[in-house]
Amino acid sequence: MNYDLLSLILFYGLLYLFYLSHKDKFTIQGKILFMYRTKLGLKLMDSFPRKFPRLVKVLGFLGVVIGFAGMGFIFFYLIKETIEFLITPSGIAPLAPVLPGVKIPGVPTLSFWHWVVSILIVATIHEFSHGILARLHKIKIKSSGFAFLGPLLMAFVEPDEKQMKRKSRYKQLTVFAAGPFSNILTGILFLCLLIFLIVPAYSSLYGVAGISVTNLTEGYPLLQAGIKAPVVISSINGISLDSVESIMAASSFYPGQSIEMMTSQGYAKVKAVEDPNNSSRGIIGINSFEFQAKLKREWASPFLPAIKWVNMLFAWLFMISIGIALFNLLPLGAVDGGRMFLVAMLWIFKDEKKAKRAWSIFSGICLLLIFINLVPWIIKLLAFIISGLSWVIGFI
Repeated sequence: MNYDLLSLILFYGLLYLFYLSHKDKFTIQGKILFMYRTKLGLKLMDSFPRKFPRLVKVLGFLGVVIGFAGMGFIFFYLIKETIEFLITPSGIAPLAPVLPGVKIPGVPTLSFWHWVVSILIVATIHEFSHGILARLHKIKIKSSGFAFLGPLLMAFVEPDEKQMKRKSRYKQLTVFAAGPFSNILTGILFLCLLIFLIVPAYSSLYGVAGISVTNLTEGYPLLQAGIKAPVVISSINGISLDSVESIMAASSFYPGQSIEMMTSQGYAKVKAVEDPNNSSRGIIGINSFEFQAKLKREWASPFLPAIKWVNMLFAWLFMISIGIALFNLLPLGAVDGGRMFLVAMLWIFKDEKKAKRAWSIFSGICLLLIFINLVPWIIKLLAFIISGLSWVIGFI
């Protein structure tokens, strides 16, 4: 059963019902952008710069510096990697859509609820940071809320654009840079929590229960004894492999040593042969292995699915935070990086036409690079949708 597809149908079905019951509070732009305006968080945006003005000013300055550094990095990285992608027959596109069901090489598949929760958290942090810097510079925030660009979930704050344009260029830059910079900071925070808290806590629930041998070398004792990979070895010469230390102690052999072991395929007795690379060391033909884990905290068994889900959530919060930050720093159109770039060009050229011409050229380059990168992912997404519709039709 495709639970992600069911979740998607349920989620968007409920949102559609919410839209129908609150239709008068939605603003529709271009028939694809649906905005629901609220006053949520506006008081907090006011209070934060009042209580910590120096901290917010320092973060605003750092945001501009890191923002332009990130803009240069992601722009030239995207050009370099796109060229490599085009000239390498089996190349992987450096830009990927963060959508459930789209498999990105090197990362786990994003589930629907991980996507929804991560986007809501990351987008809220992003927009809230824009609001804090706007209020620091006495720019009115007219509303906050959530929006949908087609099926894509978004959050927003709505500053008074007329007041924004009257502020100095530096102050405008701090407001634009605040969102991506906050995502970079919180992305690093999520990564630290994952590495130093979440993963150790998760790992503490498990102990070692032997080694799982995934590959055996042809012509060596284990294969000759009839053992086939994959196989779990639980003890060697009477030593139970229940810790890393016991595995290290039991797996040191000398040539000609007789070795008895208990495996998932039964009892085995072999004789170690000389290692071709070290004549004093004995080997039995284990080419690759990994530790076999067992749950040592039985009370945690009912909670394991939830613990794994939270573990994966923090991993996605890190990846999505950094991904959204870097994408928003591209010198592209109306995204934060594009607005920063336009302000910088006005600062440099002192001529609006020249500034906008440079902004248009860089935006065009970014759009071309994005299109080239998204073509293979669009094909994969269409395949996912078609397979999902086939499942729904078959279920009906």
